[in-house]
Amino acid sequence: MNQPLLETTITSLKRIHQGKVRDIYDLDAETMLLVSTDRLSAFDVILPTGIANKGAMLTQMANFWFDKLKGVVPNHLTGIDPVSVVSNPVEKMQLKNRSVVVKKLKALQIEAIVRGYLVGSGWKEYKAKGTVCGIQLPAGLQEASKLPTPIFTPSSKAAVGEHDENISLQQAADLLGADMCAQVAKASLALYEQAAAYALSRGIIIADTKFEFGLDKHGVLHVMDEVLTPDSSRFWPADSYVVGQNPPSYDKQYVRDWLESTGWNKTAPAPVLPAEVAQKTSAKYMEAFERLTGKGLHLD
Repeated sequence: MNQPLLETTITSLKRIHQGKVRDIYDLDAETMLLVSTDRLSAFDVILPTGIANKGAMLTQMANFWFDKLKGVVPNHLTGIDPVSVVSNPVEKMQLKNRSVVVKKLKALQIEAIVRGYLVGSGWKEYKAKGTVCGIQLPAGLQEASKLPTPIFTPSSKAAVGEHDENISLQQAADLLGADMCAQVAKASLALYEQAAAYALSRGIIIADTKFEFGLDKHGVLHVMDEVLTPDSSRFWPADSYVVGQNPPSYDKQYVRDWLESTGWNKTAPAPVLPAEVAQKTSAKYMEAFERLTGKGLHLD
C-alpha cells in the first residue's frame, strides 16, 4: 500500500490544468501529459483524503478499456511512454504507472452519460415523474431495474467545485449541434453496450457510466479523459444484484454514503475520511480492477 499522491510536482514541464483527479502538463502543440493522482472527488468536491494506488488503477483500467474498445471510436492515447518526457528520476517516479501522453483535443462541453439501470438521480426522477432526464420510461420499474435499452442522458460539464446538471437531448443538441450530438450519443451507447457485455462476463454489472469526448484538428470525434473506471461508472457485483434494492458497489458510492451519513452539506471543504473508509475504498477499486482486467496492478 503506497502513500497516496495528492499532487504532482513536475517542475520541468508547465502545468496547464489541475482537475479533480488529474494534473495536466503541456508537452508541445499536439500533445500533453495526464497524470492521475490519488485524489478523490465526491459530489464534485475534492476530498482532503487520498485513496492509495487509485491513480495507478484509474490509468491502467482506462488503458485496458481504450485498447478493448478502440474499434468503436478513436481515443486520445498517443502511445508515447510518459516516463520518457522527463529526465529527472524523482519526476519519473511520479509518472510511473499513473500517466499517459495524449493528443490535444477540443473538448465537447457535455458529459456523455449512459444509463443501463435505474438508480441514483435517475431513480429519484422516475419515482416522481416516470422519466429519466425527461425520457419517458415504462411504468412499474423498480430501483436497480435493468432498462429496456440503455439510454443516453447528457449533463453539463461543471468547473471544479461546481455541480454537473442533467440536461435534455435538445439542450445537448443546442450546445453541440444536432449532428455532433447524434454522433456522441451513438458512440456513447456503442461503448457502453460493448463494455457492459464484457464486464458481465467477468461478474460485474455496469449500471451507468460517463464518457468525455473531444475533436481533433480534423474534426474527428475521440473519446478522452478516462473510460469505465470506478470514478466514472457505477459497478455492481452481478452475484449480489437484486431488483428493488441498490446493490453494494465497487465505485465511490461507498464514500458518498459515508459522507451523506455525516450530514456534510456537499460544499467545500469536505470532511477527512476515516482510515477505514479510505482503505476499504482502495480495496473496492482494486477488486474491480482485478476482476475486470484479469491482471494485477503495476506499481513498481
